[in-house]
Amino acid sequence: MSATLSRRAFISASLLAGGGLLFDLSVPLARADEGAPALLTAFIRILPDNRIIIGAKNAEMGQGQKTMLPMLIAEELDVDWAQVTIEQTHADQKIFGGQSAGGSRTTPREWIPMRQAGAAARAMLVAAAAQIWGVAPETLKTTGGKVTDPASGKAMAYSDLAAAAAKLPAPDPASLKLKDAADFHIIGQSIGGIDTPAIVAGKPLFGIDAKQPGMLYAVLETCPAFGGIYISANLDEVRAMPGIAHVLPIKGDGTPESSYDGVAILSKSWWTANQARDALKVEWDISAVSGFSTESYAAQAAQKHKGKADADVMRAGDVDAALAGAAKTVTADYSYPFIAHGTLEPQNCTALFKDGAIEIWAPTQNPENGRGLVAKALNLPPEKIRINFTRVGGGFGRRLMNDYMVQSALIAAQVPGIPVKLLYNRQNDIQHDFYRPGGWHAFRAGLDKSGKLIAFHDHCVTFGADGKPSRGAGLPPQEFPAGFVDNALLQQSFLATNMPTGWLRAPNSNAQGFVHQAFLDEVAQAAGKDLPTLMLELLRGGTDPAPGADGRPVFLPSRAIGVIEKAIAMGNWADRKSLPKGSGKGFGFYFSHAGYFAEVLEVEIVDGAPKVKTVWVAGDVGSHIINPINALHQCQGAVIEGLGQALAGQAITQVAGAVEQANYDTHPFLRINDTPHIIVEFVKTDYLPTGLGEPALPPVIPALANAIHAVTGKRIRSLPITPEMLA
Repeated sequence: MSATLSRRAFISASLLAGGGLLFDLSVPLARADEGAPALLTAFIRILPDNRIIIGAKNAEMGQGQKTMLPMLIAEELDVDWAQVTIEQTHADQKIFGGQSAGGSRTTPREWIPMRQAGAAARAMLVAAAAQIWGVAPETLKTTGGKVTDPASGKAMAYSDLAAAAAKLPAPDPASLKLKDAADFHIIGQSIGGIDTPAIVAGKPLFGIDAKQPGMLYAVLETCPAFGGIYISANLDEVRAMPGIAHVLPIKGDGTPESSYDGVAILSKSWWTANQARDALKVEWDISAVSGFSTESYAAQAAQKHKGKADADVMRAGDVDAALAGAAKTVTADYSYPFIAHGTLEPQNCTALFKDGAIEIWAPTQNPENGRGLVAKALNLPPEKIRINFTRVGGGFGRRLMNDYMVQSALIAAQVPGIPVKLLYNRQNDIQHDFYRPGGWHAFRAGLDKSGKLIAFHDHCVTFGADGKPSRGAGLPPQEFPAGFVDNALLQQSFLATNMPTGWLRAPNSNAQGFVHQAFLDEVAQAAGKDLPTLMLELLRGGTDPAPGADGRPVFLPSRAIGVIEKAIAMGNWADRKSLPKGSGKGFGFYFSHAGYFAEVLEVEIVDGAPKVKTVWVAGDVGSHIINPINALHQCQGAVIEGLGQALAGQAITQVAGAVEQANYDTHPFLRINDTPHIIVEFVKTDYLPTGLGEPALPPVIPALANAIHAVTGKRIRSLPITPEMLA
């Protein structure tokens, strides 16, 4: 999706105290992905010593946008990166526009506006120099934070032009000419994360590091069974314990997005408050939520598969008739569990309620959602809420939900004038998450005599209500091979749950990629082909559609073909049968979040368990890789996370409405010694750049499952993978 300056855009420039120039570029833009017009403001400050301070408007959680967005501005401003200092802005969409960090949307959303911010400031500085020297602006050049006149040899630093530039009218947005790619000197260069030196030095950056004078620490006990209602507790007994400042019942609104009922314990020491929790005895009413369990979900899903689906997601042709007439049919059942985010930094938030307003320090991916929830919970006008970004110690979609922000605000409102930091312990974090939903898929496919796929049916049973899937449980109507098979039917049925579900890195795709690509590998085998061959045959039978009217990305077969061909070349797919005994290769492809990724994986079976040796990753995210070192890290991290979901034993199970897992020992993640060699290459295409946080993850799980089959002959149809599956 592209975004450009509108005719209503304006640029204001003003002198800073002590000299220097502040550019305030305000661009009214309608954001298709956020549903409403937003005001984007990128700040550029030019200091008297010609240093450039650029505001980073989105939260940083390791995906690199705190560095990447200023890179775009600095490129068009035409300064050297060594001149640039980056400062984190606070959260306010009325000033800065959309500041959410999720869905790999930041790059496509900001690629043009951030560059225009730099170009606009540069145009004013050039105009100021032209006026001083009495020459035409188009005859002047810029480089390294200065304007030069090639004809006379004159040069002036941006800082020396600040006063004159501040007096000039704003340029017409239509006159702004962005750089040709051949002239980029920052975009396309590997630049380390701006926070990395401070992180290595252990300096406080994260929400968990936030401190305010006189601050109290809070822990919050909520019902183990989601939605349980508070009845009573031994509050006075806990209040009397040494070091305890307050014990406060918290009345929630009954929704996981805001807050369930709970009891908060406050102390000057988090450890003291957390230890006091052990003495807390709460009576909960769980009568309405105790009937939910993993065992019952599986039984219900099996029954659903025997009956009529709740809803059609996509229907083309006549699947039943095509299957009845097929030369060969393939059927298989697949499943995957609930999983937790397990962010290294537990959920936390600091809040100070004072004089009818609240200030918040939060590691949030979605600040305006939090503002709205806090405003509702405290009955405050949104303008009475200030949200300060902290660095996020792992988001992966968990911090798109702002329950911890609301909880902190509800606690702080009961102790006005005292800053309160709410901090989950690891058990809180694992047992009160917004989980990637589980699902069960019943597949059917039909092949004609030539091995052509003529029918495809998926009946997905997952979680939802009122005929709609829960967050992260959707089955996209364009799920491949839908649209490339004459007879296709995608259906869903829904189970009730009290488990809060949410977005987890590559939401929907992290599960759908596994089941669909692994099943298609079975289909390919039945057709006497390998999966890349089947994929390429189907894709070459399609054509690239025109862009959608809503500006959202559409699936382009040509781009999928490009990465598939690249991946199988990188991974030496043609020679896969020459591997030594006990080793094999698998393939997976997926299109998600506007990115196209194909991956080849080599696995070795060691002592009955899979050991991933190498993963070759081919990706197409458009015409430019803005920061190559960060792009590499994003792809490597996605592969590692996907392998962890498959191999580490991740599964959330539920009994009597409550989660059983409580820490990393029972919901583990991939360790360093299990990390394979990961080789990443990009196929550059003539499309606007898109994001990288998500799309490299989905293909690696089916690639692993398919590689295991290549070695053992065993099909992996459920996650996580256990040694028993290979026996």
